[in-house]
Amino acid sequence: MQTTVESLQGATEAVGPVELSLVVPVFNEEESVGPLIDRICSAMTAYRDSWELILVDDGSMDATLANARLHVDRAGLALKIVALQRNFGQTAAMQAGIDTATGRLIATMDGDLQNDPKDIPSMVAELERRELDLLVGWRRNRQDGLLLRKIPSWCANYLIGRITGVKLHDYGCSLKIYRASIIKQVKLMGEMHRFIPAWVAGVVPSSRIGEMIVTHHARQHGQSKYGISRTFRVILDLLSVMFFMRYKARPGHFFGSLGLGLGAISVLILIYLFFDKFIMGNDIGTRPMLMVGIVFLLSSVQLITTGILAEMIARTYYRDDTSPNYIVRQVFEATEKG
Repeated sequence: MQTTVESLQGATEAVGPVELSLVVPVFNEEESVGPLIDRICSAMTAYRDSWELILVDDGSMDATLANARLHVDRAGLALKIVALQRNFGQTAAMQAGIDTATGRLIATMDGDLQNDPKDIPSMVAELERRELDLLVGWRRNRQDGLLLRKIPSWCANYLIGRITGVKLHDYGCSLKIYRASIIKQVKLMGEMHRFIPAWVAGVVPSSRIGEMIVTHHARQHGQSKYGISRTFRVILDLLSVMFFMRYKARPGHFFGSLGLGLGAISVLILIYLFFDKFIMGNDIGTRPMLMVGIVFLLSSVQLITTGILAEMIARTYYRDDTSPNYIVRQVFEATEKG
């Protein structure tokens, strides 16, 4: 999905290469955006390297963009505002900010004042100390409702950890620190921002992904953009994540396994009915089990055929893709002497 992006750069730009880019997607946060920028500027006084702030306005229908533009010429602040043409969702807004970022490191956070920017300098130091590629915030003392926010989040975190193998306490926390060279290898689509650690685990070992306890505040302005309905979207997205992580290069194994399983069940059913008909002499013409066996047999053939077609498509894709099927992180070699 492509977005039309308008970039408004502040007059004060960081001199030389930027060390840290802070990406904040916002949507209908007119009351929060001003205090948000104030808090970020105050918190980043503890950060000694160069940094920039990238606000991504995800098609807000209130005064969010206008209020943000009041800070474009703010002294000492390297601010970029990326205004999307319409509301594309948090994942697309986050991708737009990451694409715009020029820092060696990239930090992301929500724009509703619930994440505390004071955690960013210590998270950057922790990422470097532990030599991680991704550091995820853990809202251990989360200031949200129990029924609509906490319980669905706990369930989602458990399922994601079990399926992806990346063990974290809080997948949904937007406060994260990345190495830009790593996150720019991951293309975010749909509503997949919740599964960023899982996607990152597809390009680096999970041992290079860590978490750190961060501060979490109750929402002060506006209303949450999420409700209980997101639980169902998380489940569907989780199935997609599982498929792409395990079967992207071999989709035939996924469909073939299902097909062989149904085929085995149908064979057992039909063998039993054959025995019941020709050995026991019972009538099977009106038995529902006969219909179930036939349907399972046809479904098995369809799934196996789908797996073969998917395998052909995957092989064609990888054959035409000129990029290698590996990524070199760094090369070490002896220095010539003499």
